[in-house]
Amino acid sequence: MNARRFSELDWPRRTQRLTIRPATMADADTSFAQRSMPQVGRWMTSQPDNRQAFQQAFRLGLENTLILENDSGAGSRVIGEMRCHVKDAWGQREIVEQARQSRAELGWFIIPQEHGKGYGLEAVTELLAIAFDGVGVRRVEAGCFAENEASWRLMERIGMRREGHYIAESLHRDGTWRDTMMYALLAEEWRDRHKHQQQ
Repeated sequence: MNARRFSELDWPRRTQRLTIRPATMADADTSFAQRSMPQVGRWMTSQPDNRQAFQQAFRLGLENTLILENDSGAGSRVIGEMRCHVKDAWGQREIVEQARQSRAELGWFIIPQEHGKGYGLEAVTELLAIAFDGVGVRRVEAGCFAENEASWRLMERIGMRREGHYIAESLHRDGTWRDTMMYALLAEEWRDRHKHQQQ
């Protein structure tokens, strides 16, 4: 399976209130500031503490990163990010080529000032369209700490299926072992749901 890269898709993508576009290095400083917010960094895999090191990591992740801009009001401003990291699925050796680039791991954050306004639902709904219709994967997956209720409730609201609740499975940077939740959705499930919503 040959997934398409962000660079092969048409940009920007627009929703009712948001513009979604691929990240560039010009976004690195804003990303550093937003990811440094305690309410954001609390749930992220890593929280930046060194601007130079962060810029190097940001550069490496550019091909998977999308920027969310709020277009409502005067001008536009960045309110968060999304990621769509394409990966190989597991496959038996004889047909492993068919499993390459067939799934994507999704991630996102919205800055705290914009919570509770429906931007997450709007953005991640479009992210599913990008992953399935744009990039062309057959399955998407996402996970979060169980305590990050807003995140897993959003996944359930957009139709993702809970595939696991792992007890004390992940080590948080505060030194405690935390439960994690894993969700997934297949392309055919998404298309069927999308078709029914349009009827």
